[in-house]
Amino acid sequence: MLSAAIKLANRDGIDSLTMRNLAHELGAGAMSLYHHVANKDELLDAMVDLVVGEIAAALPSDLADWKTAMRQRASAAHEVLVRHRWATMLIVSRINLGPGMSRYLDSTLRTLREAGFSIELALDAWHAMDSHIYGFTLQELNLPFAADAIPEMAASFVPQISAEHYPYAYEAATHAMAAGRQETIEFGIDLILDGLDRLRDTP
Repeated sequence: MLSAAIKLANRDGIDSLTMRNLAHELGAGAMSLYHHVANKDELLDAMVDLVVGEIAAALPSDLADWKTAMRQRASAAHEVLVRHRWATMLIVSRINLGPGMSRYLDSTLRTLREAGFSIELALDAWHAMDSHIYGFTLQELNLPFAADAIPEMAASFVPQISAEHYPYAYEAATHAMAAGRQETIEFGIDLILDGLDRLRDTP
């Protein structure tokens, strides 16, 4: 049932997920679904936990150093969340302590604690990393144009920007028009990791 619900949300969007539509997808009666979940909220929680479980399954081995492990964690999370476009907003707006989230959190904190982070700094690191992962992913998924359309979009903005009054905005737009530059999640992650490394070494 959860796999069918995720498939439906991936294909048609999370707003399409109703108990009636899910039942139709499964070829079952809508009331039969309530033998498995109490309500739609419980269904959404289970779906989110399954998605987070996909991230947890992709986490690096214990042999990786902490920076490599955290970088791979961020990449895995981003890839999974882009694949399930509906999931990020549900993760940040719901309380989820299922087995997938518990494993994901425990692995993250273990990596940081065993690397010498205090519990306070480990929690700060977790929040900083996830804030960037979720924020970057939400922005990327909600841009009104595809990445390969950046030069075209920038070209449409350039005539609207006064080079005299807004020289740096004009420079950025013309650069994007020429280079088609697209931000990546790795840039912010590396900044966070370098900052955490300095804090970790501060007595």
